[in-house]
This record gives sequence, structure tokens and C-alpha cells, in this order.
Amino acid sequence: MAVKDRVQMKFSTRIDKDTPAFQLFDSVTDFDRVERILIRRGVSVKRVDDMTDGRRGWKLAFDWRGQRRELTLIVVQFDRPEKFALVGESVPFDIRIDFSVIALAKNRSRLIFEMDIRPRNMRARLILQTAKLGKAQIDRKIAARVSDFVDDATGQAG
Repeated sequence: MAVKDRVQMKFSTRIDKDTPAFQLFDSVTDFDRVERILIRRGVSVKRVDDMTDGRRGWKLAFDWRGQRRELTLIVVQFDRPEKFALVGESVPFDIRIDFSVIALAKNRSRLIFEMDIRPRNMRARLILQTAKLGKAQIDRKIAARVSDFVDDATGQAG
């Protein structure tokens, strides 16, 4: 049962690349490549594509802070070459992830990453309230991870 009075955390970062917008979008939405990146980082990846409505999704499992975590992600928006969105669900949290690509010039673009995390139970709510105390540090870590992911996906460094 979801917590009614919701605490939530939002994270966002932007990354500029010397890459055309369509190419950046195609890189971060190359699902086969993204799966290989995740597997290389120790994540168990299982596709759960829904053939009735054509949605693509994944069940992810990974170890974090000494425990096995599981997350289901489903593509809910795919508007090439501008916007890509996922919704996710784990035992404690609901997650929405948005990727937006903006052309800055012919060969330069910006990726805007936004993530919204909402608790699904009281324990998750307490975790988020505690995490808010270190939000600046978490923001920096997420920005670094997203930047690493984009570099991996595009085959470019910084």
C-alpha cells in the first residue's frame, strides 16, 4: 500500500556532448548496448517485454549496501529524438526516470536526466527523509553516474 502523505526526492542533471541530438538519443536508447553496460557493472538483466501493448521493460537485480535489490523498469514514453521515459517499481519505491535531448547546435546536444523517487511504505519514507540530509552529495554521485553512463553509451570520454 502506498504512503498517502508522500515524501519524494527529485534528482536532475544535464550533460552536454559534442554529438548531434539524434545520435545522442540513439546512443542512450540503444537497449542492447545499455543491457551490456549494466551486465558489465554486475546487474542481472531480464527483459519483460509486453507483446500486447508493445512496451519494453526489464527486471533488474543488483547488490547494493549488502543486500540484493530488484527493480522493474518499463518504457512509458519514446519520442525520438527528444524524450524517453521509464517508470520503475521496487519493493520500497516508485521511480520515474526521464531523459530529454535538446539540440544546442548541429553537432552539440544536451541530455537532461530527471529522476523522481517516491516511497511505497513507511520504511521507505524514513529512508528518503534521512537521504534528504545528504542530498547535495547524492546529487553529485548521480550526476557522475549519469555522465559515466552517457560516456559509455556514446563511446566518448568526458
